[in-house]
Amino acid sequence: MNDPAIVRAEAVRHFNRFYTQHIGALHEHLQKSPFSLTEVRVMHELARGQHQTAAALARNLGIDSGYLSRLLASFERRNLISRRPSEIDARQSLVSLTEAGLAVYQPLDAAAVDEVATLLSRLAPHSQDQLVGAMKLIERLLDERPRHSIVTLRAPRAGEFGLLVSRLAQLFAHGNGWDHTFEALLAEQVACFAQRHDTKREHCWVAEQDGLIVGSALVASASDAQANMHMLYVEPDVRRLGIGTQLIDECVRFAKRAGYRTLTVESESTLDDARRLVTRAGFAIVSAAPERRFGRDLVVETWERVL
Repeated sequence: MNDPAIVRAEAVRHFNRFYTQHIGALHEHLQKSPFSLTEVRVMHELARGQHQTAAALARNLGIDSGYLSRLLASFERRNLISRRPSEIDARQSLVSLTEAGLAVYQPLDAAAVDEVATLLSRLAPHSQDQLVGAMKLIERLLDERPRHSIVTLRAPRAGEFGLLVSRLAQLFAHGNGWDHTFEALLAEQVACFAQRHDTKREHCWVAEQDGLIVGSALVASASDAQANMHMLYVEPDVRRLGIGTQLIDECVRFAKRAGYRTLTVESESTLDDARRLVTRAGFAIVSAAPERRFGRDLVVETWERVL
């Protein structure tokens, strides 16, 4: 049997080859200009970021500082950039495009946008969204910098309930060894919510960051006085950023407005992150019992928040 790590590595290498060839085809117009792809990338970064230091440019673009220094010197000789001392650090110079530099860059940028738009136009709108979403997911998973983009909570769109069920089932299968009966429970919860949804008493939110779903939560009625919180999760790579707290706080606010007296949520004794979140949000454990669930021997806990 093939080593899964090697299979994944080969898949990444295959994609890299495909993408490199595709990018090369997209930038054929650069062969007709005096500028290389790297030079255009530098101009693009300067056009986006206004005044930047050479060190920041090298860091943001992943370019060798010596090579970048020679490239900027060439730009300066052609009056494409200007430099001025930094007010924060006199040892650094701030680099920006001159009017001549902008005049050179703008047609190249417009041509690049047109080429990408032409590529995307071959796909149906939904497929375009799928492609852009996959690119954003790659960027999010591989970017090691802290992610502090704004997170918005919104109602699920068409098809996203199924995506939430699938994603939660995957996470708990891989992370906790839960079997297909957990997915069946999630599907049942979503089906009940969708069929009897009372907008004043029940609601579901997805947490969206940079156009991608990174979490969810659902409030469903259990009785006139009690609501249950289901489908609570946050993607592993964006945890510890306050997204789980944001979701729980929204559930609590909604449950209060709807007139419930208590909000409850089920957890499991080994789910430390979930237990920590609900404890911080003012929930207290009211019961715990050993059960055979999802192919595992679990200690199922019920947590309650008095509203």
